[in-house]
Amino acid sequence: MTEIEKSEGMILGPGVVETIVSMAAAEVEGVASVGSFTASGLRNMIAAKPATAGIAIQSDDNGCMRIDIHIEAYSGYPLPQLAANLRQAISDAVALQVGRTVSAVDVYVDGIQFAS
Repeated sequence: MTEIEKSEGMILGPGVVETIVSMAAAEVEGVASVGSFTASGLRNMIAAKPATAGIAIQSDDNGCMRIDIHIEAYSGYPLPQLAANLRQAISDAVALQVGRTVSAVDVYVDGIQFAS
């Protein structure tokens, strides 16, 4: 969602919803990073703003959002449960902070990170 999004009487700048999604995902236990390590891990170490690489958002004519998110997971977490937790956290965050319904969250697990 690179264009400005109008929602509930407010105008959201480019990247606002992606940032909300990234922050919600980062709070889910078992998520190592959003996007690939090279895209988000290095950026997170030097930037104060959450990474939004690996997040794609589409809005339909009814105002519902469909979200794709690429993550890396920590080893040892059951991936189906991790995906379900991500879907719930992202849907709740978007509903609470933006006032929009999320019709789907597609989770792509691009890698596994092992504790060092």
